[in-house]
This record gives sequence, C-alpha cells and structure tokens, in this order.
Amino acid sequence: MPHTFDAEAVRTWCGLALEALGRAREGIDAINVYPVADGDTGTNLYLTVESAAHAVGAAFNGHAATGTASRPSLGDAIGAMAHGALIGAHGNSGTILAQMLRGMADVLAEEHEAGDAASEARDAGDVRHAGGAVLSRALLRAADSARNAVARPVEGTVLTVAASAAAEAARAAGIPPTGHGAATAQGARAGNGAAAGHGAERAAAHGAATASEDGAVPGAQDTSATRSPAAPVGAVARAAYEGACAALEATTGQLDVLARAGVVDAGGYGLVAVLGALAETLTGERTTAPTSPLRRTPGSHALGPGRPDAESRERRHPAAPPAPLPPAVRSADADAPYDAATSERAPADGGHSGQPAGCDGEPITGPAYEVIYLLEADDTAVARLRGRLDALGDSLVIVGGDGLWNVHVHVDDAGAAVEAGIQAGRPYRLRITHFGAAAERRLNRESPPREPKRTDGARGTGHGARGERAARSVVLVVPGDGLAALCTEAGATVVTARPGEPPASGELVDAIRRAHAHEVVLLPNDAELRHTAAAAAAQMRTEGVRVALIPTRSVVQGIAALAVHEEDRGFDEDVVAMTSAAGATRYAELAVAERQSWTMAGVCQAGDVLGLIDGDVVVIGADLLATARTVLDRMLAAGGEMVTLVLGAGVPNNLAERLEEHVRERHLAVDTVNYRGEQPSAPLLIGIE
Repeated sequence: MPHTFDAEAVRTWCGLALEALGRAREGIDAINVYPVADGDTGTNLYLTVESAAHAVGAAFNGHAATGTASRPSLGDAIGAMAHGALIGAHGNSGTILAQMLRGMADVLAEEHEAGDAASEARDAGDVRHAGGAVLSRALLRAADSARNAVARPVEGTVLTVAASAAAEAARAAGIPPTGHGAATAQGARAGNGAAAGHGAERAAAHGAATASEDGAVPGAQDTSATRSPAAPVGAVARAAYEGACAALEATTGQLDVLARAGVVDAGGYGLVAVLGALAETLTGERTTAPTSPLRRTPGSHALGPGRPDAESRERRHPAAPPAPLPPAVRSADADAPYDAATSERAPADGGHSGQPAGCDGEPITGPAYEVIYLLEADDTAVARLRGRLDALGDSLVIVGGDGLWNVHVHVDDAGAAVEAGIQAGRPYRLRITHFGAAAERRLNRESPPREPKRTDGARGTGHGARGERAARSVVLVVPGDGLAALCTEAGATVVTARPGEPPASGELVDAIRRAHAHEVVLLPNDAELRHTAAAAAAQMRTEGVRVALIPTRSVVQGIAALAVHEEDRGFDEDVVAMTSAAGATRYAELAVAERQSWTMAGVCQAGDVLGLIDGDVVVIGADLLATARTVLDRMLAAGGEMVTLVLGAGVPNNLAERLEEHVRERHLAVDTVNYRGEQPSAPLLIGIE
C-alpha cells in the first residue's frame, strides 16, 4: 500500500530516525575522525534528532488541544522538526542536519504560498501531503542550504552525501540533473566525486531546478518544469537513500584522513541513517542498514544500497508525543546572555595544553575549542559575524533564519568567538568544548577516577559539600512520586517519568550532573529508553564522568539493582553486582485496556485488566486481584525467593495484603515486600527475584 508524505509521516520519520541513530550511535562515534577526531558525531546527531522529534510531538500536542480531529499540516510538522533541530543542534554534523531540515521546511512553505500543487492535497490552503516531485525539490533545497551554511565546504563529507541523495531523488522524480550535476552524481557512484569540486557538487544539488537550458540562475525553482505528479514519493525517498549510500562509500577515497583510518565519513553515515528512516516511512519497507560503521580492511565493501525486506510493515507511531527537550548545556548560565566580562574560560581540563590522541590514535591538531551558541540577530549582523568567525577559526557553520541562528565554529580563542556573537546580537545556550581535554577523557574513560580527598580517610559518600564531587552515585528513572521518594531516601538521584512522556536525554544528562559524582550508574528502567540513556551517558563521559549504563527494562529491576549497590567496593564490582541483581529479576505489570485490541492472549475489550509478563500480555481478566494472582502463580511456577509489589496511584493497600496472603498460602519460602509507588500508568508492578 502506498504511503503518504504527510504530518504523520514526519512524526514516524522522527521516531525511526531516532531508533536508527540509537542503534548506530556508538559505531558512528568510533569512526569520527574528521574534522576533529573527538568521537561524538553519532551522539551529536542522536541528540539533534531527539530535539527535532520532541518539537514535532509538541506540535501534535498543540493541535490536539484545539480539537480531537485537529492535526498539523505537513508544513507545520516539517517546520517544527526543523526548529527543534535548530535549537537542539549538537556539533558540526547536527548543525548541518538542522539546516537541511530548514531547507525542506522552506520548500513546503513555498508550496503553501503557491496554492496550485498538482500532486498535493490541500486543506484550508495548507499542504496536507506531498508527492515525489515536492520531496525531490525539498531534498535539493536541503542539500544546497547545508552547503551554503558551511563557510568552507569540503568534499567527502556529509555535504557530498546530501548532494548525491538530492540528485538521485531528482532523477527518480523524472528530472535528471544536467551538466556538472549529472557528472558529479555519476562520479560519486564511481567513487571519484572529489575531483568534481565545490561548483560541481552545488550543480548536483541544483540539477533538477536547472533542467531547462534557458540560463536560469541555479537554485531558482521553476515549478512548471519540475512538477511530476506521477512521481511516487516512496520511490523518490528510496532513490535518495540509495544515492546517499553510494556517495558514503566513496567518501573514504575523497579525504586523506578517512583513507588513512579506513573509514567512511561519520556525518555522512548519520545522514544515511536518517534518509533510510525516511525511505522506510514512505515505502513501508525496511531498509537494510549499511554494514556497521567500523574500520574496514582494504578492499572490503562495508556499505552499499540497502535492500528492502520482503515483509512490508505498517507505520509505527509513538504511543504518545514525547515531552519537550530541556536544554542540555554546559555553560554556567546558559540561557542568559553571555557576559563579556567573564568570556575568558579555563580549559575544561584545567589548562591542559598538550595534544592527546584522538579517536584514530593520531594527535589532535587544529583549533583547541568548539564553540556553539544560539543567537538572536538580524540577517545583516549574521553576515558580518560569518566573516569575523571565518577569520578566527574553521569548521564554521551558521544555520537558521528569521532572527534565530545556531552558530558553530572551531577556534583557539573561544572568548573572541563569543564576543563576536555579542556584537552581532544576543547569544545564549553557550557550549564550549576543549578538544584536547575531551579526547583525553575519552581515552581514559575506563580508568578509575581519583577519589575526592577526605580528612577522615573515608571514601566520599552522598553529594558532599558544594563544589566537592561524591565518589559514586546512582541515577534512575521512576514512574511515580512514591518510588521517587523511596529511591531518593536510598541516596539515588531520580528522574520522574510522566505518563506518556518518556524523559529525553537532556533530562538524564541534567540528573547525572545533579548527582555530582565521579562515577555514576544509570538505570533507565524502561526498554524504550535504552538509546536515550546511552546518548546521555556518552555525553556525560565527554565531561569527565565515568558512567555505567545498566539496561534495566522495569523499575522493579532498578529497585533490585539499587538494593545491592555498595559504593565502598570497586566500581566494576558494584556494576557487576547491580547488573546481576537486575538480570535475576523477572518483571510483570498490570494495566487497564483503553480500547479493544488484539494481544498475545486474545482479544481484549476496553476496561479489561491485562497481565503483562516481560512486556507481553499473557492474562486478560475482569478483576485486578484475580488477574494479579494468576500472574503471580505463572511467574512463581518457575521459582523465586522474593516478590516485590509496587502499588499504583489509587490502589488500596489491602490489595498488597491479599496478594501477600496468596503467596504465603500457595508458594512456600517466598518472601514478599510492597511499596506505594503511586505510578499513574499501572495499578500494579511485580518483580520476582
């Protein structure tokens, strides 16, 4: 069944892209050798797309508040995605991706203003869904916008991959690039695209818009010439993905640093993952991800166009739109205007001036700092700022528009880069990273940190005095206020999950910072949070915190892990003990069905009590107590020594008493403990150890 490029598709695209980047994040970080071998490209892209996904979710929430049938238009959804990426962009690659999304949003905005689309459905003047011709123009604009945002474009990077994807999308839409564009697209497939140069790559990005021989200025969109109502949007998306795969394979031969390391471009790999998610969304077919982005032996072919699975699949939608992303910043007062009087900042490592090895084992050369900030300024001031920052350093990317910009640059004088922003407008959400310190911390991330000195000879406990880090802390996600109080009393730092709004990585990063410890054990307590938690852990490792992620799938597993936590033993020993305790805990949940649906246990009706064991529905009942007894009996049939019951909001205490009595009568030598978790989403959580 053909899929449609509409607002729902944008939401699905965000979710699939986040999943794809979550799976590939560590591998992308591992091959990050250009422009700086600081090993964070995968994490930066994940955080950028996460911010975009939360903005799209907020757009859907806003429309839902105005009426049950209300939903955003395609332009609204893409605009929200672009804005979310802009304000949450991390690193060079994240900033470029944000500008690509901005370019796509601009094309949809122009469609809204034009008002005469041949292949688009409209509702009250808004574009509700678009065809292949519009998608191809959006991708062309995305590639060109990204290149224009980079002060000194380099081939063999994400820009090359974007241009090839756009050229192939135009070709699939029936608008073959001409001149340099066609040559460059062919060169990318042959692996020699580097020779084409900047002008040819830009021609590739503009090829579809300049198909006529009338001497039109590159970039001018001739809608009459480029419209192709019959172009299937899924085929266009698929072609873009395959073009990106081919160009990515060629990047190894286009940059010496990539060839020496035997890897493809990390940012380009991330874009392939994002475009693969778009193709999957619009075709309903899984794209086979490129081979793991690890170092390759000479002569191997690690990458190539994916192949669709034989099995078609329906779109997947998040259960509920995610919560807005809090700013994940590293300045002392990131949301306030930067104070020029305090612009001189010490390096993050306390003044380290050496050249530690980067991710590729080679000394890091070039500017010492990465400076990123949001900027409120007009176009004229930004044009002047671009010239000043280009003279100060390299890897300059300025993206945005309409008064809000994201500025990214690598410099030796971080203070001068910030002061240039102050003169241009109002900079805020400032992040300054010292490359040498970050790389050194990555190389030493597995080394035990120094314990804070104490006059009594004891190890650090708790959070210590202001400015003094604790030796170790546990950070965990819990679904209710009762559990939050319980875990806080046990010395942990908690993040309380709201119903239908899983915490973003920025919230987990903030919690790890609040823990203020050299070592942190992170317990997400939800299978859906594994990629989010991994990205948060990776980000905090760049700040010198040793973070161990235990992939707990339920809060009862987190409680079991926390119960055996002992900070007096070694970090590795503690993590092993906590992991063993979590792994030995089976978990169950009782929930109330909201609607009729199919389950593994049969068809349920609205209001039925569902018993889930390890995430699967195994019991359907009409009564909470009876269903809970059945679930307990099934779980204890395989053995168990301890039952943990966590009561949800509004559930009477006598439910726990009656279940304890049932366990005593039916299962000998099994202890029971219960807590008031007050979680609003599940009346009862069960753990069996």
